[in-house]
Amino acid sequence: MALEAQPLLWLALWTLAVLARSSGEDADGGCYAFSRPVILQGLTDNSRFRDLCTRQRLLASFGDSVVRLSTANTYSYQKVDLPFEKYVEQMLHPQDPISMGNDTLYFFGDNNFTEWASLFRHYSPPPFSLLGTTPAYSFGIAGAGSGVPFHWHGPGFSEVIYGRKRWFLYPPEKTPKFHPNKTTLAWLQDTYPALTPSARPLECTIQAGEVLYFPDRWWHATLNLDTSVFISTFLG
Repeated sequence: MALEAQPLLWLALWTLAVLARSSGEDADGGCYAFSRPVILQGLTDNSRFRDLCTRQRLLASFGDSVVRLSTANTYSYQKVDLPFEKYVEQMLHPQDPISMGNDTLYFFGDNNFTEWASLFRHYSPPPFSLLGTTPAYSFGIAGAGSGVPFHWHGPGFSEVIYGRKRWFLYPPEKTPKFHPNKTTLAWLQDTYPALTPSARPLECTIQAGEVLYFPDRWWHATLNLDTSVFISTFLG
C-alpha cells in the first residue's frame, strides 16, 4: 500500500466502528465515515473469489457471455455490447496515452447479475453498511493504464482482486481541473505535474486484497497500474 498527500488511515478503527452502527448518528454529527476516504485491510477472506477470477476460469465460465462496455470518459455516454472472450482477448492491452476517453472501452458496472450470479455469490463484501442504503456490486476488468477520469457518485467500497489501482480524490467542495473526455492517464501526464501542492488530490494505490472506502459525492479518478480485476460495493 502506498499513500501520498494527506494520510487516509487516521482514525481507521473508529471509522470501522462508525460504519458498523445501524442508527443513532447523522452525517453532520462528526461521523468520519461520511467525510473521509479510508483504506481497509484484512476485512474478509475472498481467496475463493480470487481463484475464480483468474483469466482461465473467467473465460471458461463467461467467455460466451455478452458484456456491456462503457467509454472511459466522465459521462460514459456510449455503450458497446460484445462477448466477454473478445473483450479479454482483444481489448485488455495497455492504454494508449493519446487515446481520448470516448475511444476507450472499459468493462465495469454494467453487469448482468443473473448471468454472473455464480461468481458474485462467492464474494464477501466489507461487513459494514450505512444507514438507509442498499448495497450493489459493480465488477470490472481492465488493462494497464486504463481508468475512469474524475466523476462522483454515492458512497461505497472498492476492492482490488488482481493488480493495482491508483486513486486520486478531492472532497465535494473542491472540483478538480480536468477535461471530461481525456483519460486519467492523459490527465496524469498533462495536468497533474503542473498542479501546486495545495491543488493536488489525495492519492493512494490499492493493492490486491485491499479495500478503499470512498465517501458520498467525493470526486475521484482511477488508474489501473496493471491488468486488474476489481469489484465495488455501492452503498446508494
